[in-house]
Amino acid sequence: MSVSVKTLGIDRLNVDERLALVEEIWATICVDAKAFPLTDEQRMELDRRVADDDSFPDDVVPWDEVKAAVRIRLGQ
Repeated sequence: MSVSVKTLGIDRLNVDERLALVEEIWATICVDAKAFPLTDEQRMELDRRVADDDSFPDDVVPWDEVKAAVRIRLGQ
């Protein structure tokens, strides 16, 4: 049996539950980040983004606003 949204029952979760699951899965991937070494180009791009964020700390959108915008876009 292959792993899929249907076989795992994820398709029966509501949007909030699916988002929470995505966050939880992402957290487990981050724990294993050393298994995915970055190339020099990727590291430079991340360093550039961190420097940009440090230079413009108020240029952000809170996560709750992002989720709300996505829900509006999806008509939920």
